[in-house]
Amino acid sequence: MAKYLLLYAGGSMPETEAEQAAVMTAWTNWFTELGPAVVDPGNPFNADSKTISPGPTVTDAKATASGYSVIEADSLDQAAKLAENCPVLLGGAQLMVFETFEVM
Repeated sequence: MAKYLLLYAGGSMPETEAEQAAVMTAWTNWFTELGPAVVDPGNPFNADSKTISPGPTVTDAKATASGYSVIEADSLDQAAKLAENCPVLLGGAQLMVFETFEVM
């Protein structure tokens, strides 16, 4: 079974305590539904970031990614199917699925 990075981009954060509670419940339910497929539930990202280019040159940037999770699945198609009900989509975010591989 391979590991897949779910990379979230965009979306909005809940504003009220009631909205925050509803979102947390949705995430808890989704992770429970996925069960042992969840390798790392992940976290959201702060929009402030740094870009490092050869040189090295370090510049301030605004992140286009807004968070991540890591799951296990038998294929990219299965990982995408598991991701279809991700609560991040309810907040208007996009979700990209990448297969990872061990190199060390």
